[in-house]
Amino acid sequence: MKRAGPIVVVFIIQVACAFFFVSDILASVLGIRTTPISWQMRELLEVGASVGLVMGVFLGGVMLRRVLIQRNAAEERLRRASGAFLDLLEERFAEWGLTTAERDVALFAIKGMSTAEIAALRSTSEGTVKAQTNAIYRKAGVTGRPQLLSLFIDDLMREDGSVRAAANRSRTAA
Repeated sequence: MKRAGPIVVVFIIQVACAFFFVSDILASVLGIRTTPISWQMRELLEVGASVGLVMGVFLGGVMLRRVLIQRNAAEERLRRASGAFLDLLEERFAEWGLTTAERDVALFAIKGMSTAEIAALRSTSEGTVKAQTNAIYRKAGVTGRPQLLSLFIDDLMREDGSVRAAANRSRTAA
């Protein structure tokens, strides 16, 4: 919003230009009498109004291009973050020595699924899922889902880009 000044100025110019053209058309259609002006002045006003409208079209194109570039950059950052999160999950699951079944359960738990939903998806009992989640929490050094998820969020949000060591994680989770 720090560059809003020029945008506002061009917008005001466009409003004035549009008002000029629309009022001229309405005056003709409604038969409103106006004081005649010289043809040179009329031509000057029309050229000025046209230039103002072209400025608006140009500015609109520039802003559209800028928005598309920013959108593409945001999509790329999201794609990288998604990939980084999946890489981080795999790294942590391997570090904790999770079995294939525990990896599946951990992933579903991180996604926010309930024990019953995980059991239904994996075609196992809720007791089995509870036992697997307890094994996951023990191996990760946490006491529940919120702490498990926060481990990954903390790692992703580190400003220096490094990943916290497992020993530090166990101490901070307690």
